[in-house]
Amino acid sequence: MSIEGPEDIHDSIRGKGSFAGSRSGVRNLLDAGLRVTLNVTLSSLNAGYIDDIIELSHAWNVHRLGFSRLVPSGRGESMLKEMLNTENLKDLYRRIFSLDTGALEIVTGDPVASQVNGSNSGDQGTIPLGGCAAGVSGLTILPDGTIVPCRRLHIPIGNIRQDSFREIWATSEVLEALRNKSGYQGKCGVCTRWAQCRGCRAIANAFSQAQGKNDFLAEDPQCFIQPGDD
Repeated sequence: MSIEGPEDIHDSIRGKGSFAGSRSGVRNLLDAGLRVTLNVTLSSLNAGYIDDIIELSHAWNVHRLGFSRLVPSGRGESMLKEMLNTENLKDLYRRIFSLDTGALEIVTGDPVASQVNGSNSGDQGTIPLGGCAAGVSGLTILPDGTIVPCRRLHIPIGNIRQDSFREIWATSEVLEALRNKSGYQGKCGVCTRWAQCRGCRAIANAFSQAQGKNDFLAEDPQCFIQPGDD
């Protein structure tokens, strides 16, 4: 369930009344005996409300609190200026992971976040083993059957109604590019942590489009890892 902060912050981002709807939804899920995760999309609009969000998570008795980053595409395209810069993002993730949240589990699918406490013991190779899931450990099937590498990376690579999923997985040129380090640009193309990260391809693609390009292999603009970091 998406939560962006206290009610006024959440409603300013998601729309008036949406906070109350989310709260009701959480109650219904918990009453049904389901595990509930709140997910926060980090931006400059809510970065200062982490303590409030954790307090709210405890008050609602949810099981997990997740964090992702703003993808400047779709409705998020107009929020490009609200993306956190690299240092602010690094400091924020470090703070989040250092907090004592008790039974509340902190989770994230952000490959860059996983590098905050990671160590760099040299070049980890060119076979993707973790990090960004797009085309490596998962795909997304849209309601009309269109297959894309990720729910936030809308590059059609087939349609499940007429194409073989297995064939797409094995032969798609887009997926092959996502799995091949040699095509990656900027810092991502030379990073020794590529196998375990690769940045967020959706953010990299959307940001490149905002710069007048169209490159899903561009470097992740919010990556804070520098050569020699450990």
